[in-house]
Amino acid sequence: MTRPWTPGTADDDLQALAATPRLVVALDFDGTASPLVADPMAARALPEVAVQVERLAALPDTVVAYVSGRSMHDLRVITEHTDDSPIALAGSHGAQYWFPGEGDVDAPGEETEEGAREELWAAAKPIIERYEGAEFEPKTFGMGVHTRRADRETEQRVFAEIDALVAERFPHWRRRSGHRVLEFSSRTEGKDAAMAALRDRFDATGILFAGDDVTDEDAMRVLGEGDLGVRVGPGESVATLRVDTPQQIAELLEALADERASRRQ
Repeated sequence: MTRPWTPGTADDDLQALAATPRLVVALDFDGTASPLVADPMAARALPEVAVQVERLAALPDTVVAYVSGRSMHDLRVITEHTDDSPIALAGSHGAQYWFPGEGDVDAPGEETEEGAREELWAAAKPIIERYEGAEFEPKTFGMGVHTRRADRETEQRVFAEIDALVAERFPHWRRRSGHRVLEFSSRTEGKDAAMAALRDRFDATGILFAGDDVTDEDAMRVLGEGDLGVRVGPGESVATLRVDTPQQIAELLEALADERASRRQ
């Protein structure tokens, strides 16, 4: 059962995670490290989140990763990620990776049929352009439709048209829906795959994963004993803890960093 986390109070699960020998802190970006914004490419981590990410990444036996549905290119832009960054990245819902000291790493999986992505883009763009406030997002393995600038009726109509298009032309592609976004991908990986990849890569004995959307529940469901899931905002969740806002994520990360640092002095 998901329970609220209260800033400034001790939490047994958070303290236990701080003591794990090898910790991975994995964060969704949009709506978790960053508030949701109208222009998806304008998203940036809250300064207070960025400070705690840097603190955690500097601690021994501690890795921080952003885990997002964004393509790797866009994820590196919005996270202001540099080639010498200590932060790991998992993009495209776990179909792309970037690891510190190594760079881009190919994830196993079938390649998209040649020309299929461009075929979908060509068919979808004219539909999306007819709807005020709807925006097309190209992705490495597919596309997304954002409706943060549109009203709900417009959102329903454009999503219905795109659903019909994909059902007819690419029925085997994976569909994902989230906060004012509809996505399709030729790859089937979810954020559960990203949790497995990060655990294996860094030999993690404990993972904190925080996210705010339906797709983040894929990751929450594969967390096990010694891990901790944190849901940001409302909605059904299998997470252990819930916070209300990205600002509270910063406070939770600060509490985790304080506790972990004190145990390594």
